[in-house]
Amino acid sequence: MKTGRMMSAVLNTAILWLAVSHAGAQEFPSKVIKITSPYSAGSGPDVIARAVAEKMSKAWGQQAIVDARPGGNGFIALEAVKRAPADGHELAIVGNAHMTINPALFRKLPYDPKADFAPVAMLYSTPFFIAVSANGPYRTMADLIADAKANPGKISYGSPYIGSPSHLGSALLESLTDTKMIHAPFKDALQIFTSIANGDVGWALGTLGTAGALVRAGKIKLIAVAAKKRLPSHPDIPTVDEATGLKGFDVDAWVALMAPRRTPAAVVQRINAEVNKILDQPDVKDRMTALGFVPAPDTPDGLAQTIDRDLKKYGELVKRTGASAE
Repeated sequence: MKTGRMMSAVLNTAILWLAVSHAGAQEFPSKVIKITSPYSAGSGPDVIARAVAEKMSKAWGQQAIVDARPGGNGFIALEAVKRAPADGHELAIVGNAHMTINPALFRKLPYDPKADFAPVAMLYSTPFFIAVSANGPYRTMADLIADAKANPGKISYGSPYIGSPSHLGSALLESLTDTKMIHAPFKDALQIFTSIANGDVGWALGTLGTAGALVRAGKIKLIAVAAKKRLPSHPDIPTVDEATGLKGFDVDAWVALMAPRRTPAAVVQRINAEVNKILDQPDVKDRMTALGFVPAPDTPDGLAQTIDRDLKKYGELVKRTGASAE
């Protein structure tokens, strides 16, 4: 008899929790939605975040805004969202660097990617290109590698910061080609490509979303893509494998939305469903294609699995390259 009452109480509690969660989802959103971003205004992720926010505003009749808080390896933005109310009205736009690379680089991270955040929605993935000066000495990957071999410790490559996907990918290229080059970290990713165009830095791994303006201006050129196959939007650019014979040299990034950990599952699912609708809209697809991004709609569980996979992947890569942020 006592056991029956206990089971009934548990069942009633579960039903009550589901009812409250469902009601919360029906009422969401009830105020401004803020997407806090660790990316600089005007960067590729920032452009997409603002496009998504605009679409959210129209769909839900509540204003959605993007609050850019770059700097500090993403710590500033992520700490703000970590402490925010867990009701779905405050989200973070993040990349794999924040969720899966930083944990391997920093002994003391001011957030836990799994304990402090709930996966909400994947936005896109993007491959990295090898970018060099349009007026420089490198026409092909073979030229770049030959120069690095002939002049150890003299060729420089740029990256946004220590431990970024472009830094780890560049360090891996050094290892695979048995070359020694100089890492030049920048505070602003856009400055990297200006420095390449001016001849101050030799090359960099970067996305079309960040480097595209200078490519279109004829200041820098892309000599290879670090992906398994050529991009349909840039069929004339060979893969690193095709250009060098380095098998499996893939460097990419993904960008997603996260929420404070205790955000109700029903609210997370509602945001996820709306974001996936937005990613399927032709104008959004066209904007992503222009930036070299690939829309990557997924479920919250699918995003969680991607985070788990990449935590292992980048943990091993950090060890292999010896990268350290401290």
